[in-house]
Amino acid sequence: QVQLTESGGGSVEAGGSLRLSCTVSGHIAAWYCIGWFRQTPGKQRETVALIRDEGIGEEYQESVKGRFTISLDSTGKSLYLQMNRLKPEDSGTYYCAAVGEQVCWTSYLEDASEFTHWGQGTRVAVSS
Repeated sequence: QVQLTESGGGSVEAGGSLRLSCTVSGHIAAWYCIGWFRQTPGKQRETVALIRDEGIGEEYQESVKGRFTISLDSTGKSLYLQMNRLKPEDSGTYYCAAVGEQVCWTSYLEDASEFTHWGQGTRVAVSS
């Protein structure tokens, strides 16, 4: 059984940094795409960043490019999101999720409905 567990959320002032972690237990698939997503009340869930199981092929939502960095350790069991120069609009609950695909399709930046394994989320609050 696959389990994803996020940590690292918290409160920070605008311009600050946070590093989110996602621990993966169980076997997702032979190949998979894994990433970070966020949800704020009243807004649709948004894909933030994606990466392939080999730790390559990163994709980013336009609003976070140049500020956020996604990475996956060599074991594939720890996923990270380094968030710098945070803005109030980055606030929300951040989830990690995975899908058994060889490629992180760019369409996943618009639609994450195919992702099958989800964590419980970690909250990020950025104050102005």
